[in-house]
Amino acid sequence: MATAADSAPPAPQTLIGSVQRAMRLLEAVAAHEDGAPAKQLAREAGVALPTAYHLLRTLTHEGYLRKEQGLFVFGEAAERLSSAAAQQNRRSMITDALRHWRDTIGVPVYFAIYRDGEIELIDVADTPANPAVEEWADFRETGHAHAIGQCLLSQLDDRARRDHLDRYPARSITPYSVRDDQSLLRKLDGAGRMEPLVERQEYALGTACAAFPITIGSTAATLAVSLPAHQAERLLPVARRLQHEIGRLVATLAFSISI
Repeated sequence: MATAADSAPPAPQTLIGSVQRAMRLLEAVAAHEDGAPAKQLAREAGVALPTAYHLLRTLTHEGYLRKEQGLFVFGEAAERLSSAAAQQNRRSMITDALRHWRDTIGVPVYFAIYRDGEIELIDVADTPANPAVEEWADFRETGHAHAIGQCLLSQLDDRARRDHLDRYPARSITPYSVRDDQSLLRKLDGAGRMEPLVERQEYALGTACAAFPITIGSTAATLAVSLPAHQAERLLPVARRLQHEIGRLVATLAFSISI
């Protein structure tokens, strides 16, 4: 368990000055899109020139900077850090959006996409009082049985759909599941283009789920909600409410596709 001492800021004597100076040099580099020479970076970072030369050489050796025609610019290592930070920011935006709609409509909310031939559950927002469906069988392998997978498969063309089923054939995992590929394909063919796709206890006994497609470029994507099976009559109204109110949310989710 964390203590007050654990969360307190470090005492000045524990800080490493060379790290602080290196970070100030990196911040100075960030202020110049086309790079800057060592003398200018040292001046802007408030670092003595001999120390700046030493730190810049070290940062270049480690890949955080590179030198081009006497100017220092970010290297591949720094770009990887930037990419990772952007990815964390996108994840946070998705999480915040799903939590908003979870709180607004009072049920678990799921966001998933179909990418590189696989069903990918990006994020889920739920609460202890209204928990998400437990992933007791791999979501990727059981797309035929849950509404998320069925909705994503319904957006694929025939070739991609059959390729998926060749790898993950439909099989009964509860007494309510579709029993074979043909039964699943008939269900998908009967789904309305933008209508929520509903399953009741096909993936997990005691739960019902509805998922609807969302348009994000050429990527198959879906938002879904779940409820206990005895509240299944609420499922479509809840799903349609979310579907009608997601204009701003879709822009956030579209941003996540590059994750």
